[in-house]
Amino acid sequence: MYFNLKDSVNLLRKLTFRRAWNVIKVMSSYQLSKIKKKPIQWGFPISISFEPTTSCNLRCPECPSGLRAFTRPKGMLQNNFFTDTIDEIYKEVLYLIFYFQGEPYLNPDFLKMVKYANNKGMYTATSTNAHYLTEEKARETVESGLDRLIISIDGTTQDVYEQYRVGGHLEKVLTGARNIVKCKKEMNSKTPFIFFQFLVVKPNEHQIEDVKRLAKEIGVDQVRFKTAQVYDYENDPHKLIPSIDKYSRYKKDSKGKMQVKSGLKNHCWKLWQANVITWDGLVVPCCFDKDAMHRLGNLKNQSFKEIWHNENYKQFRSELMAGRKNIDICANCSEGLKVWEK
Repeated sequence: MYFNLKDSVNLLRKLTFRRAWNVIKVMSSYQLSKIKKKPIQWGFPISISFEPTTSCNLRCPECPSGLRAFTRPKGMLQNNFFTDTIDEIYKEVLYLIFYFQGEPYLNPDFLKMVKYANNKGMYTATSTNAHYLTEEKARETVESGLDRLIISIDGTTQDVYEQYRVGGHLEKVLTGARNIVKCKKEMNSKTPFIFFQFLVVKPNEHQIEDVKRLAKEIGVDQVRFKTAQVYDYENDPHKLIPSIDKYSRYKKDSKGKMQVKSGLKNHCWKLWQANVITWDGLVVPCCFDKDAMHRLGNLKNQSFKEIWHNENYKQFRSELMAGRKNIDICANCSEGLKVWEK
């Protein structure tokens, strides 16, 4: 992960004594778990992801939301349900991500939720395709106190951009980016920290230098390049795996068969410090569980703190440490191979 001083200082300002103590407990229990080879969980998550909606205006080929391929119910996170959960956990949780599946700005209450979390002193972040960042929405975004805004831009020309962002319009993305940069300056605001996220795939790998120049021209704070997860990487039906090795999570073995570059060990930091909450209150291990198949709890039946330490969570952590290859989302996980670069 690329380090940025201003953004990091802003994050650290949110670190109260109680949150700092929670971080220490979580890190200590994770390290102790690796030593003892059995799960020990102290404290509560450092980071939580909330899903504002499953709806999206685009049809990206490696996204269940874009493909309209969910097996779980679709809907929008309700503001009262969100605030009730935040009231329970904000004293321990430092970092709140408004994203799982879908386009957050399609939820009409999205920025109200951001403002609520901001008023609780939480660091807030979201990821958007920027098609809805009108001047009005850009101003509301700055006013909400959002700390980090990730704008997905996977091409610098329309013909390349739309190969992955199917149904998208690059000019809307660029206009949205210019709107948020303009509003931030006009309001003399240090936030949100804005960066272009460029998912490197074969169709756009030749535009890496171009997006750096474009970002500088528009005035975003940073560009980050991300490796792409390809579900059917053995066949790569959409021809997405890049030819530039450093940006690929996959490689061919001696028999010419595509495989993940390196496996992960039988432990996972995410299971100790983060999790995901779907729009309808299901608590799942991480962002790889797109269809919420590993339901560790339901906030309609239990409080979050009860779920975090319940038997389902204990069992899942135990199974992971016994052998991640036996858990589908863990066996295919390439989280450790995400490569960020400025």
